[in-house]
Amino acid sequence: MSRKLIFHTLGNLLICLAGTMLLPLGIAIYYYFSAGEPKEDLFAFVYATVITLCVGLILRFTIRPAEPELGIREGFAIVALGWVFVALFGSFPYLFADVFSAEGRSPLEEFSFCYFESMSGFSTTGATVLTEIEHLSHAMLFWRSFSHWLGGMGIVVLAVAILPMLGVGGMQLFRAEAPGPQTDRLTPRIAQTAKLLWGVYILLSVLETLLLWLGDMTLFDALCHTFGTMATGGFSTKNGSIAHYDSVYIETVITFFMFLAGTNFALHYRALRGDVKSYFKDTEFRFYCVVILSSILLVSWNTVRFENVDGQIPYDSVWVSIRHATFQVLSITTTTGYGSADFEMWPALSQFILVTLMFYGGCAGSTGGGMKQMRFLLLIKQSGAEIKRLIFPHAVLPVRVNDRVVPPEVLTHVLGFFFFFIGIFAIVTCIMATLGLDLITAAGCTIATMGNIGPGLGDVGPIDNYAHIHTAGKFVLTFCMLLGRLELYTVLILFSPNYWKK
Repeated sequence: MSRKLIFHTLGNLLICLAGTMLLPLGIAIYYYFSAGEPKEDLFAFVYATVITLCVGLILRFTIRPAEPELGIREGFAIVALGWVFVALFGSFPYLFADVFSAEGRSPLEEFSFCYFESMSGFSTTGATVLTEIEHLSHAMLFWRSFSHWLGGMGIVVLAVAILPMLGVGGMQLFRAEAPGPQTDRLTPRIAQTAKLLWGVYILLSVLETLLLWLGDMTLFDALCHTFGTMATGGFSTKNGSIAHYDSVYIETVITFFMFLAGTNFALHYRALRGDVKSYFKDTEFRFYCVVILSSILLVSWNTVRFENVDGQIPYDSVWVSIRHATFQVLSITTTTGYGSADFEMWPALSQFILVTLMFYGGCAGSTGGGMKQMRFLLLIKQSGAEIKRLIFPHAVLPVRVNDRVVPPEVLTHVLGFFFFFIGIFAIVTCIMATLGLDLITAAGCTIATMGNIGPGLGDVGPIDNYAHIHTAGKFVLTFCMLLGRLELYTVLILFSPNYWKK
């Protein structure tokens, strides 16, 4: 494994990150002169940009790899360390602007706040430690949301091109189906796939921004909420999230684009090429639609017919229940995390459905988090095959998806992924409970960060935040965001002694 190649590539990544910081820097300059916003935020972005650029240049030009060929081992390290480095340097604007400084708060505690917020942004989780979002400057609000969008750009290519080539992720079944030229070399394929999928990503982002701008949003808010939607992140510029606007039009637009963001981007590419039928031919997409529609119907029925824990029926109108059920089901399923209502005030069945959807997540090849619809689909099909095998013990019963036989190693991967996911979920829940959280909050914050959702249950619900979490707990949950975003194996493999052997 070439460590020089790894750090050389990380240097290139940091140079790109420094370039993206120029946008919020420009916004900070504009609002400093036009609206008198704090100059501390302006200088924070100057310092962060300069430091990030300098470190990137040092890594790029002082570490020159002997072999520029990118291998699988280097790929794992670059993907995992890349997210860690980007989140670290992406936290500098918060740190230099003293966004989380408070009397009696130690430097380590302050850093835990900054790194949590940054990792939440770049991993498109959307969990926040901010208590007053609307007190932030425009530059900081933009950077929070923009970090989502940048993370989403990385995830699109990561999910459809990089992880399948490394043999990881829900898309490895379709590694030959990603758009772009077919080649055995990793780098050319990634470059071609990136251009195609980023084109789709940017096109949808522009379209959503324009549609939201036509509503009750300013252009700035429309842009920030588009960043959060297309990346399935969920950071808002308002304390009340989408509920702040109380607009059916805005909720409808965001719901539609959350649905698209939770769909395999390779399907969007094919649709734009004229093959719209590819959506309906795709088994995972059909399964995704069934899960969403059935959940909406159940939650709508439950919230208009049954009482919550306070003995009240949440909605007295079927239309209102359908409106909020649709938005929240899409928000949780796609792991966006926007809120149009406080679902903790819903009946127990509705809350249970939403928690279940937190595990499901979006489709493979989307910006959504969670376990992915494809894995649940394969698990259900495999379970059905095992039941049939009990009746017909000598029958050959292959599992098929999209008229293709699923290789046994993929099914093994799915079972292993479920084992690791549930095991880590249980361990982290126990750790968070040990740090003083009640069991519901501990489980809620664990699945909300591992699934890259954002809001959980209990004291980290849709109207709460993560500021009260113990410092150690913040670092644990930050690691959970990374694990969930990189499909577990990409991170866990770095802890294997065999990985580091020649």
